[in-house]
Amino acid sequence: MSESYVIIGDGIAGSSAAETIREEAPDADVSVITDEGEALYNRILIKEFAKGKLPEAPISIHEEDWYAERDIDLELNTFVTNVDPDAHEVHTHDSGTFEYDKLLVATGGTPTQLPVDNSDAEGVHHFWTFQDARKIQEHADETDTGVVVGAGLLGIDLAAICAAQEVDAKYIMRGNRWWRYGLSLDGAEIIHDALEEKGVEPVLESGVEEFQTDDDGHVVSTVDANGEEYESDFVGVAIGLNFNTEYLQGTGIEEDSGIVVDEYMQTNVEDIYAAGDITRYYDTILDEYAQNGSWGSAKEQGQIAAKNMVADDEEEAFRWVSSYSITHFDFPFLSFGFPTLGDDECERKYSDTEWRRLAFKDGKLVGGVLIGDIAPQGRYKDLIRQEAEVADQKEILLEKDFDPEELAIPQEQ
Repeated sequence: MSESYVIIGDGIAGSSAAETIREEAPDADVSVITDEGEALYNRILIKEFAKGKLPEAPISIHEEDWYAERDIDLELNTFVTNVDPDAHEVHTHDSGTFEYDKLLVATGGTPTQLPVDNSDAEGVHHFWTFQDARKIQEHADETDTGVVVGAGLLGIDLAAICAAQEVDAKYIMRGNRWWRYGLSLDGAEIIHDALEEKGVEPVLESGVEEFQTDDDGHVVSTVDANGEEYESDFVGVAIGLNFNTEYLQGTGIEEDSGIVVDEYMQTNVEDIYAAGDITRYYDTILDEYAQNGSWGSAKEQGQIAAKNMVADDEEEAFRWVSSYSITHFDFPFLSFGFPTLGDDECERKYSDTEWRRLAFKDGKLVGGVLIGDIAPQGRYKDLIRQEAEVADQKEILLEKDFDPEELAIPQEQ
């Protein structure tokens, strides 16, 4: 009797897992369950679509035929109601019960809503799915004023969409700079200037008090924490994710700001794995639990989970140095590893649009941010993989044309 694998979620983690299982176990039964109405698409490109820069065609990665050709059962518009680990069953709202030998949870999250009045008003957008991007693209194209909330990587995507659609926007941030956990004031100043050049004004050390609406329930203005009111027919909110784990209640699966898994993507419940944004995984490089929401990380986690689900014993560990890039400005921006962690750091500004910051933990490089020149990223990522103790050689690391051969690294590293 063939093995049965069920995957909940058809993002890059779930889809990559399904493809890997089919390659590793040609005769297995593979089912992918998703509450979305369309198959896998490129979440990286949907921001370009929302800007009005791309048609829909390049954004879809897999059509439904792709699954059929690989004998993968794809269940669209299907909501999982609960999982029974003892019976090895997944229950859905109207598609029946799916039995599994191994289960992968890859359902990601749902955008967090601001806890203020009228945060659910018409015209207040969250940016996560392709359907969100369609609504944002259409609305931004026809509006003149807007507000963006959330000083992170998704928030700046929304700000860039406003800029591309010529929306006169304010970008409200709680701290004194964009992405204050990853950038210093010098680095953030480059981003602030670039935003203003594109017509988006940063509003620092503020927040949202409430949204004002018209008689039809459509947002018309935003009142910030300082009492300032900004006209905003369009609002984009990106303040984090709530992970989709309600259907796992009663399973005994350990959660800690996400589903806890080991380096093999295995949960604490037998035969249940998890991958993607939803995981809090054991990072073998950091030697601690971590989270990462990058596309590359999710894809790799899905593949690793699948290989270990098919294998008799877990045999391949997740060991990954992620990166995340922004292409909204005239200069590139890239973060790698864990730039917001660490107990030591160094940085250097090379020009008005070129800056670097490196983060260290226990003497080892763990992450960084590159603005303007991202060419050294591979060399820095190699050092992270090597777990090399290099924090005492910051001057060499910050040289514009950094050469790792100049570093003094003990042979055993």
